[in-house]
Amino acid sequence: MRPRAWCGVLAAVALSATACGGGGGGDAKKSDDAAAGERSGFPVSVTDCMGAKTTFESAPKRIVTSNAASLELLMWLGAGDKVAGTGFPPGKGALPGQYADRAAKVPVLGKTAIPKEKLLGSGADLYVDAFSSMKNMGKMGDAPTAKEFETAGIKHVFLKSTACAAMSKTPRTDLSGVEADIEELGKVTGTSARAAELVQEMRKKTGAVQDALKDVPQDKRPSYFFFDYDAGTKQPMAVCNRQVANAVIGMAGGRNVFDGCDGDFKPVGWEDVVAKNPDWIQLGVRNRGSEEANAKAFDEAAEFLKNFPATKDLTAVKEGRFLRIGSERTTIGGVRSADTVREIAHTLHPDRVK
Repeated sequence: MRPRAWCGVLAAVALSATACGGGGGGDAKKSDDAAAGERSGFPVSVTDCMGAKTTFESAPKRIVTSNAASLELLMWLGAGDKVAGTGFPPGKGALPGQYADRAAKVPVLGKTAIPKEKLLGSGADLYVDAFSSMKNMGKMGDAPTAKEFETAGIKHVFLKSTACAAMSKTPRTDLSGVEADIEELGKVTGTSARAAELVQEMRKKTGAVQDALKDVPQDKRPSYFFFDYDAGTKQPMAVCNRQVANAVIGMAGGRNVFDGCDGDFKPVGWEDVVAKNPDWIQLGVRNRGSEEANAKAFDEAAEFLKNFPATKDLTAVKEGRFLRIGSERTTIGGVRSADTVREIAHTLHPDRVK
């Protein structure tokens, strides 16, 4: 049995931060600062999962990211030069090639969750977090409190499409939440124009897939099981309908076999998976740091299903209907969520999505 690595961490959270104070310097300086802020789009206010508002008077200068997904998003936005450290660093091949070298130079503050003391002492003025709380990540460290973040001068912003998924009132059926994250982080970092370009390109990609599949009836779309191999094999972890993966699967023309499950993730039994008898199974594994290690992990996941008594006779298993797509690209929202939609759609509907 493999230990649960990170599924439980994607739970309800608040996007909490403190408003930054203005500096002194006289009326003339205040007037100049106000004019500059207006030109750059500041001040900017954002809300957390509960609707509480935080105001940014200027773009952050030193950013720490919780993981590779947060780091990648800042790279896409053109704010990668402001990243001063990260947790869960990207392994080789985890990020797009154009960002690989730059990402490799980002200081690693934690191989997994960043230790509390190191995060608070990082000198950051913004922490971009894709997770709910480091307390939920085993015994890898305690999360700073809101007061401790405030005392350290660090604003704490969550990528809500992932971190707040469990709090969603309705199922996730599109990437609007992911797009909102990109636009919001673009406002906070002063890169709104770039954020708009990224969202437009995502919509172009997913729109093309939707057009290609528009006349495929829902009941004719193949059923799909996301096998979270890293969550453990003793008891499978279902991707529920509040999770971004539910949207990715649905937009790709598949039917998440656990789309009736409210929430983000939920432990189920292997008998539940067998009863669903999925047409396709995604082998969800986290990036291992190299193509060879990733390939080995995918092979291990496939071999488990082929040899496990409960799953070895499933049609998808016997016919090898597996998709080898990393967990992060499917369950953590980002710019490449649109590419994941297209990749899955091409596999499920190769005659329609080339």
